[in-house]
Amino acid sequence: MATLNIEIDGRALQVESGDTIMDAANQAGITIPHFCYHKKLSIAANCRMCLVQVEKAPKPLPACATPVTEGMKVHTRSEYAINAQKGVMEFLLINHPLDCPICDQGGECTLQDLAVGYGGSSSRYQEIKRVVREKNLGPLIATDMTRCIHCSRCVRFGQEIAGMMELGMPGRGEHTEVMPFLEGQVASELSGNVIDLCPVGALTSKPFRYTARPWELSRRPSISPHDSLGSNLEVHVKNNKVMRVVPRENEDVNECWLADRDRFSYEGLNTAERLTWPMIKQDGQWIETDWRTALQYVADRLKAIPPEQIGALSTPHRPAEELFLLQKLMRGMGSGNVDHRLRQSDFALDAKAQGGFWLGMPVTYMSRLNRMLVVGSNLRKDHPLMAHRIREAVRWYGELNLINAADDEFLGKVHAKRIVAPSQLAGALAGVCVALAELKNQAVPKIAAHGVVDEVARKMAASLAGGETRAVFLGNMAQHHPAYSQIHALAQEVAALAGASFGVLGEAANSVGAVAVGAIPGRGPLGQPAVAGLNAQEMLAKPLRAYLLLGVEAELDTYDPVAAMASIDAADFVVVMSPYKGKSLDYADVLLPIAPWTETSGTFINTEGRVQSFAAVVKPLAETRPAWKVLRVLGNLLGLAGFEHADSKEVLRDALGETPIGSVQAFLNNAVSDVDMQPAPAGEHLERVAEVPIYQTDAVVRRAPSLQRTQDGALPVARMHSRLIARLGLEEDGRVSVRQTASALTLKVQRDDLLPDNCVRIPSGHPLTAGLGPMFGPITAEPV
Repeated sequence: MATLNIEIDGRALQVESGDTIMDAANQAGITIPHFCYHKKLSIAANCRMCLVQVEKAPKPLPACATPVTEGMKVHTRSEYAINAQKGVMEFLLINHPLDCPICDQGGECTLQDLAVGYGGSSSRYQEIKRVVREKNLGPLIATDMTRCIHCSRCVRFGQEIAGMMELGMPGRGEHTEVMPFLEGQVASELSGNVIDLCPVGALTSKPFRYTARPWELSRRPSISPHDSLGSNLEVHVKNNKVMRVVPRENEDVNECWLADRDRFSYEGLNTAERLTWPMIKQDGQWIETDWRTALQYVADRLKAIPPEQIGALSTPHRPAEELFLLQKLMRGMGSGNVDHRLRQSDFALDAKAQGGFWLGMPVTYMSRLNRMLVVGSNLRKDHPLMAHRIREAVRWYGELNLINAADDEFLGKVHAKRIVAPSQLAGALAGVCVALAELKNQAVPKIAAHGVVDEVARKMAASLAGGETRAVFLGNMAQHHPAYSQIHALAQEVAALAGASFGVLGEAANSVGAVAVGAIPGRGPLGQPAVAGLNAQEMLAKPLRAYLLLGVEAELDTYDPVAAMASIDAADFVVVMSPYKGKSLDYADVLLPIAPWTETSGTFINTEGRVQSFAAVVKPLAETRPAWKVLRVLGNLLGLAGFEHADSKEVLRDALGETPIGSVQAFLNNAVSDVDMQPAPAGEHLERVAEVPIYQTDAVVRRAPSLQRTQDGALPVARMHSRLIARLGLEEDGRVSVRQTASALTLKVQRDDLLPDNCVRIPSGHPLTAGLGPMFGPITAEPV
């Protein structure tokens, strides 16, 4: 691009052609007042607050929408410019209510700040002010629409970032109103960002409403514990209590956005269900005790059990330091039974992997891709902000191809898609592999020999063969699939044939970190050989004598909760380390209160291998303790060596060495070898399609009331194709009895003609469906 010479407020600047005056001013650190302008949104130029004087221009010009030209001279602080800005401010304030003392935006309101410099001491407006009726946008966003100044940021956000235009601006002049279509709720998984975008108090946080003033809050940095992106957060604290969570800008990770799951899940930290004291079950009764007694009791019981009969399971949402000490504790006792992959069902790749599976590229590259194939993922719900980056790539002429068992709305253009029953997922991918090999005039890989080529497969292959930057990604459903090893190997072959990057979209905050620190059987930290043991499925397929559960709610976090609970119920000794009581009161023998992510220090390693450490933002509640400290003391009581860490940083160094970032990057590798393809079994049975709902992924999110009241938090239903509904003699919105194991479950029938017609889609990881059985496999359905 050409470089232009301009002058702003007497300062000579060099800027690129195509930049606006606002861009140039921002680069030079010159502040121009504005409301509608936002660096991530399109230019609207409808607030006019950024009017500036440009020499030789006949009138003031909006800085946000005026491109720079060679030799342009701009004055942002001249009397002419300031009078124009003051005039705009007067018009903005004539209808604005004088309710700053009760407005949640007070203290961090852009209008309030600019009114000090550009507003008058009194108003000349004598007429009656307009009043705008409030809108119901759902349980997350509170509205006071009389305060709205029509900047349109929220409307543009929905169109350009969230991918769905849920808000519009009908009317003209002062009669313009921001409102949802058909008076419906705002249902986007990114909806909370409009709270940050709103420059006034028109859109505020409903859970935070009237709980604290901004100047009363301490602001502390942290990292999200939910999905595998590792969004950067700023946690706001008052009186040792988390009051709200807002985004902390990081262009390499979450930019300036935050998913609703990350923003509002803090409500789950303050629930009455928190476990605050160590508890031991004696004669069927729970007794509170002190830490020394509880840990000595655990140590004594574990010493009496053969190590190979002890299993340790952790959720991948726990910090890397805790996962490292858990595996070190188990291996110190002589057992290799440790795993975090609770929802995985195919572990054939354990012996074939050459490193830790990861995204295959930096997160920022996702928005620059020309061609993409995503297999087995509900992108919007599993990875909301990475879905935004892919939508951004599609907007700039990228092509997205999808292979999945469910056809959820991506909110962006999809080039080609193949929706098949779960048993046919590997076969559909094999077809693309064969088509791509034919297009490239190369030999068909052995693993894809059974693939069948059709027009959709050829369309996907042609797409992947074009473009300059290409990628193949595996999502959560692919990783949970009973044929995951075949899907992974096929995706690797497709990527190799297309010359594309190959990546795995990690399931949870520490899916990569857990493998890096050795919380899997047979491999220690950074892939070093370690004591062999049972994987999660093997530990839960038949009972062991003892289980150590770190942050695990077995009835919700496992692939087959029925088999898991049967094994845990049959165990002699179960230790649950958790921030919550929950259902563990029914099956645990010892409850140890460990700190959630806000009350402990630790590290999350995101799906691109980014090592992000964080500190506690509040003190532990009552007798709650960080889990790494609990495991350290337990190791000491068991007489194990190497449990003398003074802080979590020392634990991380023990796990990953003096240079954790470099160690992790060297460890990451998606390559596998020698995987055989098994043709999908033929059968006429119905298949279950299961995914974990966005607000049921982990213990903290499940306990956030506002998230559970959203549309994504609705009760589970049985979704079926209309043809299947007719074949089974069911009625739409009627009731159906579904069964996988011994127990049956009655659910509402919901029509979904985008599903394969031999599938029943019922979510997993939900309390109401926990008694159903595995996430995939045969299922029966009959009228009630």
